[in-house]
Amino acid sequence: MAAGSLILFTFLASGKPRPEWRPLGDPHLEAYFEEEVEKIESDAFKGIESLSDWEAKRSAYRRQLFEMLGLSPDRERTPLQAKTAGVSMAEDFTVENIHFQSSPGLYVTGNLYLPLGVTEPAPAILYVCGHGPTKIDGVSYGNKVSYQRHGAWFARNGYVCLVIDTVQMGEIEGIHHGTYREGMWWWNARGYTSAGAEAWNCIRALDYLQSRPEVDGDRLGVTGRSGGGAYSWWISALDERIKVAVPVAGITDMRNHVIDGCVEGHCDCMFMVNTLRWDYAQIAALIAPRPLLISNTDKDPIFPLDGVVRVHRSVSRIYDLYGADDKLGLIITEGPHKDTQQLRIPAFHWFNRWLKGEQPDIAMTAESFFEPQELKVFESLPSDEITSVIYESFTPKAPPSSPPRNSEEWSALRDRLVSALASKSFAGWPSVSSPPELEFVFRAEENGIAFSAFDFQSQNHVSLRLYLMQREIEEQSNRITLKVLDRSSWDEWLSAMNVHFANVLEFENSDSLVKNEDAFESLQRTLREGNLLAFIAPRGIGLTDWRHGFSDSQTIAKKEIQIRRRYMQVGQTLDGMRVWDIQRAIHAINEIDGLESATLTIEAKDEMAVNVLYASIFEPNIDQLDLTSMPTSHRNGPDYLNVLRTLDIPAAVALAAENTKIRLLQANQEKWVFPITVSKNLSWEEDHISMGGAAR
Repeated sequence: MAAGSLILFTFLASGKPRPEWRPLGDPHLEAYFEEEVEKIESDAFKGIESLSDWEAKRSAYRRQLFEMLGLSPDRERTPLQAKTAGVSMAEDFTVENIHFQSSPGLYVTGNLYLPLGVTEPAPAILYVCGHGPTKIDGVSYGNKVSYQRHGAWFARNGYVCLVIDTVQMGEIEGIHHGTYREGMWWWNARGYTSAGAEAWNCIRALDYLQSRPEVDGDRLGVTGRSGGGAYSWWISALDERIKVAVPVAGITDMRNHVIDGCVEGHCDCMFMVNTLRWDYAQIAALIAPRPLLISNTDKDPIFPLDGVVRVHRSVSRIYDLYGADDKLGLIITEGPHKDTQQLRIPAFHWFNRWLKGEQPDIAMTAESFFEPQELKVFESLPSDEITSVIYESFTPKAPPSSPPRNSEEWSALRDRLVSALASKSFAGWPSVSSPPELEFVFRAEENGIAFSAFDFQSQNHVSLRLYLMQREIEEQSNRITLKVLDRSSWDEWLSAMNVHFANVLEFENSDSLVKNEDAFESLQRTLREGNLLAFIAPRGIGLTDWRHGFSDSQTIAKKEIQIRRRYMQVGQTLDGMRVWDIQRAIHAINEIDGLESATLTIEAKDEMAVNVLYASIFEPNIDQLDLTSMPTSHRNGPDYLNVLRTLDIPAAVALAAENTKIRLLQANQEKWVFPITVSKNLSWEEDHISMGGAAR
């Protein structure tokens, strides 16, 4: 058979349609994600033509995966402080209720199933649980209770099996749904994913298994389904102590997640922070050439059949290079996203074959033996636990830098920070910046003001509109103020422009907007001061606001969350790409005749002011920034991947201020000590950073 042979078990896969997640309300947005996924797919195994090609990159790939999970291969393995809290007995095996600390205070609860009558160290299975909580009268017994039948089967068949709880649904209840449900977008900025915490707990679970005299530490396997299937991928790719892996219903490809919308069915524990824009087959490939059985059902809506088969096909290329096609298998059974017996039996066969060198018929069914109370570890939860809030500390923030004392120290710090931003936070920007392809849209004159619009391409499938206002005089202004609009300021601006230019503003519901005479007069005053005004709404705002595709607020809120999570999947964030849009708007202004050498001031408020700040770091030809009510930390501001592992907003002000004057209109002036100190130490002009008092 071909490498990575396909086994159809029980029924031919029928491929029942998955739920209709895909519609995003905007065909341009769908086309955008389609193209980004195609890029990721084409880059996945680029340059891998031989085994030597793969081996030359394999170690680097593994280090990259550690990093994208918020880990390090050298993360300190502190003492486990493992304890056995109780023992339960069955006819042919025992269960120890155990806990250990994968890091101080990060408690892991589990059940260790031990076969009776085994006289030599036995092979061991790490079973990682999916989302199957057991909760009685408000007390969590962990998801290990739901999956006890697996531990029991392994023990009854001569294996040691450790079944561990997950962070979210263990006896100590943490959070997996930071971006999905909790609004914790700063997880991206911190470079944190709950997948990383689960992966680390798995690594330390192997340490625990190898500490037990009953275990043959050279014969370790892993399996689990759904969330546990995903964790099986992480630990197998990261840790070569795993000799055999059977991930069940835990992985599909980027196309399923982003284009077909399966990301909407998954919490954050299923995903790394995709800094380097990987497809998921790249994770699976790191397991080669160890025995790997990919297991799934044909009607699973969150791990669809077509994506699972594509992952298998991609990974088979790497197994081919090793000549290890017999060690890669694919099991597809009929059924939904469910822990079925048809899935279990091939997994048991696979472990018997590769960990024991045996292939007996499977006659024993997997069944449960214990009540939840018998498998519980803690009578009361430990007071020093940090499991419930592990997201606060798992990935450390960059330590605060001391303000450089001279230009040499500053140059070294600046170069390091900018390089890290480019490679770790904004690596999803287009690698080639083509001209913005400026296209004239309209010009209207009213009340002594000329109002015009130009469309330009920020990138493929992202067309934005730049608006210009100037006095009706022949001489072109040499000063431009670009106002970057968020959603609230877009509505304010639209109300102002509706006073005289409603006829050219072809926006949905523009007729219903209040005509704000005072706001229009404010714009006129700026024009009378000799400035030309420009306005830009980055993607997702104004003309490109994807909320127009949906009617009810609940659907809009859910869709917007999942749009942002799609950006995360392709190694970007929405606000990170808005930083790109602002840069492209500056390029578009420079394309307009007569404006190439004009001085440029950019204004923005709130979180959009942060996007402007970062755009200015990469666009040096800006004279001044006026930033109003800007957040002082990414904890409360825009999320760019990993940014808090590099710097926070005050340090970004210092980076921008070297080449651009910055006026901070802020109420919390004490938060900006770092950039002001840098400016003084380096003897920058006094107006490089100025405070404008309370935010207006």
